[in-house]
Amino acid sequence: MSGFENFIGFNPWTALFTLLNMVLTFLILKKFLFKPVNKMIDDRQKEIDELYASANAARKDAETMRDDYTRKLSEAKETSAQIVAEATQEANRRSDEIIRQARQDADAMRQKAGMDIALEKKKVLNEVKGDISKIALDIAGKVVERELDSADQERLVEGFLREMGDQV
Repeated sequence: MSGFENFIGFNPWTALFTLLNMVLTFLILKKFLFKPVNKMIDDRQKEIDELYASANAARKDAETMRDDYTRKLSEAKETSAQIVAEATQEANRRSDEIIRQARQDADAMRQKAGMDIALEKKKVLNEVKGDISKIALDIAGKVVERELDSADQERLVEGFLREMGDQV
């Protein structure tokens, strides 16, 4: 070996042995270290992808449930508004019915009162006519100073009542 080789310390056999040792170490590491580590990394990547997929599915389910909730809430609002409107209409209808019935009752009372008044008026008039006819007969009897027979009395009363009826 020459002085240069000693100075640098280069031995071709050592270099070849070191190169073969490094290749053999690389192959062993590749077989026993890189493949399991790559498999573990791939498995972990699959697990992460599945987590993302399940998270996306859960997000979609949540959005669907939110949309259903929003839809049901708006339907409930519409239903409650419809119920309130129907109740208001029913209350108005019932109010109108009560007012109509009260008016009918008032009209019936007025008519009955009118008929009672007319009947009472007739009764009073008949009583007055009877009283007046007695007074008239008494006066007529004194004027004529004689007793009238029943036919004359009836004729006088009828005439007097006719005259009274025309005046009333």
